[in-house]
Amino acid sequence: MTIRNRIRNLETTPLYDGWSSLKQARFEYQRNDGVWQAQQRELFDCGNGAAILLYDLARRTVVLTRQFRAAPYSAGYDDLLIEVPAGLLDGASPEDRIRAETEEETGFRIDEVRKVFEAFMSPGALIQKNVCFVAPYTPEQRVSEGGGKIDEGEDIEVLEVPFEDAMAMIEDGRIQDGKTIMLLQYAALHLF
Repeated sequence: MTIRNRIRNLETTPLYDGWSSLKQARFEYQRNDGVWQAQQRELFDCGNGAAILLYDLARRTVVLTRQFRAAPYSAGYDDLLIEVPAGLLDGASPEDRIRAETEEETGFRIDEVRKVFEAFMSPGALIQKNVCFVAPYTPEQRVSEGGGKIDEGEDIEVLEVPFEDAMAMIEDGRIQDGKTIMLLQYAALHLF
């Protein structure tokens, strides 16, 4: 399905360009009733990303990370965020990027990754799409402590959690990251 014939007079104006970018889009959109309606939106872009859930079926564990995130903190979330390993693509393929991010953040060196879905995380304003993967891991694949890159401001704690505990963390609010919730739900349906 294409909606190109329902959009006209699209103009974008850059508002900010730094680590991320912010643009203002103005356009006309043809509604379902046939009426053309002028609209304006701000579009935030920090680049596409990849995320992964590492799982060990034999031990019924998953690997998660815990780190400071400025955006949730500024919105009143007064804790470190628990997430799956993830990172921006920065020009790499999703598969290559997630392997590198996994090792940087968790210390686990993985080979085989399986793409399970792609998702726009907040399509009302964010351009970013995350490619989501799963991969089995074993304790023997840990080649370092992980923790992220200090020069990128990362200070990441690695968590190896029983799968049932991770699911309980969604229910009690300790996990509030969208991509993490989606990947854990995928694991509940298809892996564990």
